[in-house]
Amino acid sequence: MANGRYAAPGPPAYRPFPALDAAGGALRRTAGPWSQRDHREGLSHAWHLALDTGARAGLRVPNVEELDRRLVGLLATDGRMSFTDLGRATGLSTSAVHQRVRRLEERGVIRGYRADVDPNALGLSLTALISVVPLDPSAPDDIPERLEHIPEIEACHSVAGKENYVLKVRVSTPLDLEELLSRIRLDAQVNTRTTVVLSTPWEGRPIVKD
Repeated sequence: MANGRYAAPGPPAYRPFPALDAAGGALRRTAGPWSQRDHREGLSHAWHLALDTGARAGLRVPNVEELDRRLVGLLATDGRMSFTDLGRATGLSTSAVHQRVRRLEERGVIRGYRADVDPNALGLSLTALISVVPLDPSAPDDIPERLEHIPEIEACHSVAGKENYVLKVRVSTPLDLEELLSRIRLDAQVNTRTTVVLSTPWEGRPIVKD
């Protein structure tokens, strides 16, 4: 302890770092040693000290997994959220957020950032779910490969039950759907059963909540 501050072994190098105030959710400043390894990982020793202190005091503090899940939840809700805003929401510095998000991308947890497009605005007002079963049950299970070139198919799900796959498709008119069904049957050598979607109260919700 020197001048009321924690002194780590070796040459001390103090640097302020924001730590989460669990009592009020605001940010406070905590001083502590910043090692080269902590710098590479984007986390200061002061941050770890703050978490440890909060845990000993009986306060609920987020662990690493919770922080990553919160970041993923925030980005799933708004993929254009800045690192600064993410830091305010999680109690992390901007640089720490940047490195955490980069690691999530490298691990494949965050696979990309996409625009949420209104299909109706593009004239694709008819959505249908098409269940498919191969004409020959002994044929190779290559239906996804046979159909992946068809742009009207938005998703292909392998399912349990009588059908092998369920396809989600978007087209403009019933006539377009009829033509699409013919192509699917021909290209994949399958029987089809189609359910037309009347309306969609919601879809595309974030799978992780912040």
